[in-house]
Amino acid sequence: MSERGRLAWLLAGLLASIPAAAAEPVPAANAVTAQAVTAQAVTILDLPFRVTSLRGPGSEVAIAVATSGLLPIARPGAAGRTADPSAPAAEEGEVPLVVVWGEEGGAALSLVEGGLRTTLLGAEAVEGLAAAETPRGALPNTRRALAGPLSAYLTGPTRAMGGDGASHAAGLTIRERQPVAMSAEPKPVPVDTATISAGTDAVFAPRRPRVAQLDGRPTFVAVTATGQDASELVIVGREASAPGAKAGWGILARTPPQPGGALKVAAVADFTGAGSPQVVAVRAPEGANVLQLWSYAKGALTLAAEAPGYTDGLGNADLAATLDADRDGVSELALPTGDRAALALVSLKDGIRERARIPLPAPAATGVAVIGTGPSLRVLVGLADGRVAQIQLGARP
Repeated sequence: MSERGRLAWLLAGLLASIPAAAAEPVPAANAVTAQAVTAQAVTILDLPFRVTSLRGPGSEVAIAVATSGLLPIARPGAAGRTADPSAPAAEEGEVPLVVVWGEEGGAALSLVEGGLRTTLLGAEAVEGLAAAETPRGALPNTRRALAGPLSAYLTGPTRAMGGDGASHAAGLTIRERQPVAMSAEPKPVPVDTATISAGTDAVFAPRRPRVAQLDGRPTFVAVTATGQDASELVIVGREASAPGAKAGWGILARTPPQPGGALKVAAVADFTGAGSPQVVAVRAPEGANVLQLWSYAKGALTLAAEAPGYTDGLGNADLAATLDADRDGVSELALPTGDRAALALVSLKDGIRERARIPLPAPAATGVAVIGTGPSLRVLVGLADGRVAQIQLGARP
């Protein structure tokens, strides 16, 4: 049984439905509007435990909970679980579900008939939720990226480039499930494995790799550390090969080194309407807080725009999520301001423009996730005091 299957089995015995969570209103002064994006309400979810982790739609934990079969929500698309190597790569399946947990328990948050439903998870499930994200042999406290039959995760703890032997990795390991012919007898699924080096005088920083569909093929975005507190973005994909030969994995492009500690990838999506994804990262996410938009073309990464004053979190918390608040078909980004005291809605089309800023009742800390679309769209923010804020955005006036 796969790690995801074991987690789903565990959850099947622990889930217990309860009515939609009550919400504690935050003063109306916390609602801010800007350029046709309306924050209708900021409320606090009524949860019986302190939240330390939050995972959004498409995360491995959310998919595992969704496939447990006990929640009235849409199941992930086939691209999220097929063994066909030709299947499209997509890190995020269509699972309208957010999962939160802490030491005393957890909960699945789903949209049902326009309302947010809370389904409690027993405290016994918490250990399984956390363990499912880190495959065997991966760098401790890191998470893998999934793209159909492909997965990528950091391996080989190293002290090189100032590492402490636990926080940096010598390689990025990529596993690819191979197709298996249908038969009456169960067969093991063959898996091809490759480990990529970060290059000369570089190691992989402890940042979760991200999936990106670039030039019509699946790739991974990772962060390397180059010493002297500098880091780079790298694109890892299949390299060109001789006719008839299977292409190997390698680094296709990298940015120049930048100071300020390890860059952090905020999101990968089409933020400009160009029809291909771009990479949004934060330089010095615990210092200068510079939001950057990178485009990839012809084997090179190019800095398209940058603006100070934003962060996507401390450590490995995901404090950024994509959304389409104005429903124009182009992705925007929700992430905290540099001091984490407010949530900003940022458009990256034709430069970086802040479209709304919504003060939070406590600093953002454990995660940002978007659930729903249109008038039912909600942004959930895990706060430093263990609560979860819910922001409901209105439609265009």
